Amino acid sequence: MGGGIAGTGAALALHKAGFDVTVYEAHPDSAEDIGAFLTLASNGMRALTQMDASEAVTSIGFPLTSMRVLDDTGAELAQVPLGEAGTPHLRYQCLRRGDLNTALQAEVARRAIGICHGARLASVEDGPDAVTAHFADGTTATGDLLIGADGLNSTVRRLISPDARPGYAGQYVFYGYTGDAPAAGRPETITMVRGSSVAFGYAVSPEGETYWFARVTDAPLAADAIAEGTPARWRDLLLPLLRKDSTPAADLVAATPDRLMVTNATELPTGTPWRSGRTLIIGDAAHAASPATGQGASMALEDAVVLAKSLRDAPDTEAALTLYERLRRPRVEHNITVSGNISRGTHTPSGPGPGPGPAPRGASAERPGDDALIRQLDWGTDLWRTAS
Repeated sequence: MGGGIAGTGAALALHKAGFDVTVYEAHPDSAEDIGAFLTLASNGMRALTQMDASEAVTSIGFPLTSMRVLDDTGAELAQVPLGEAGTPHLRYQCLRRGDLNTALQAEVARRAIGICHGARLASVEDGPDAVTAHFADGTTATGDLLIGADGLNSTVRRLISPDARPGYAGQYVFYGYTGDAPAAGRPETITMVRGSSVAFGYAVSPEGETYWFARVTDAPLAADAIAEGTPARWRDLLLPLLRKDSTPAADLVAATPDRLMVTNATELPTGTPWRSGRTLIIGDAAHAASPATGQGASMALEDAVVLAKSLRDAPDTEAALTLYERLRRPRVEHNITVSGNISRGTHTPSGPGPGPGPAPRGASAERPGDDALIRQLDWGTDLWRTAS
């Protein structure tokens, strides 16, 4: 359930593992796109590689091989390599969320995996031998396992765990794009600005378009204010905060006439139940974190590979789901905690300042040299044997 990053990733990995899989997406033509951009870290790119889908992503984004850090005066504090910058298919990749969704859905279709649009889930009927999804249009689908990959506001999660709800993570986040900004970036580099009141970051595409974000610690914005807000209003809210500092941030925002949005950062509580009978939630539906570590998409793709391998390697479905949760929960919940602490200002990272893009290794759940993770993602590794 869900044709976004987690759902298409799971479909690709399960198909490679030999399973018959169909994707059901509620939106009529493509997964919902809120207009933001994201970075796939080296661990996310490694997961894509294991499902033979990295080329579909590298063709639409641009690589980030280093991170530059500025203070509130614009002085450079550090420039460090990002992830596995020396390995082309594992380099950080910056791209629009909507483009990533489209590329993964196209790869699903290319492999002749079924994908049904306009299928809005209404209820789930769980039985001893199968699970049936009932859709709003009266149709049904039955299978051995139902995977809820339907995002932050997951219908599947509400059905299996109605008390588990996302909460505010302490910041609201702006995203913007401009092709008219003064030259302020370096090739394949994301610049993180430690502002006096705003965490800001930006990267410049090979075509000269600047992608930027800003994280502001404050009370949440009201839902109606976000729905009715305009780019001009968001600029007026953000610019006075940025102009306190002598950095490129204010000029970049001022040069963004219309492609500007804002959203409240949210997170799910740790300990959220992930499964009931033959129903399992993955990705943001299970473990949404604030964007401070920039790991949401990468964690969802890790989920896809580990789930497919668990189902492939374990002796039965129950054993597979137990194995999957044992392997995944400590890692993703660590990311929820670290990212939330950064957003609320209760944790000072040991490395350069984080954002919705790349995060420092010391503050993120992503550690490119983590041998245990590499073994879990390696398609040739038998998870049941190595975990037993």
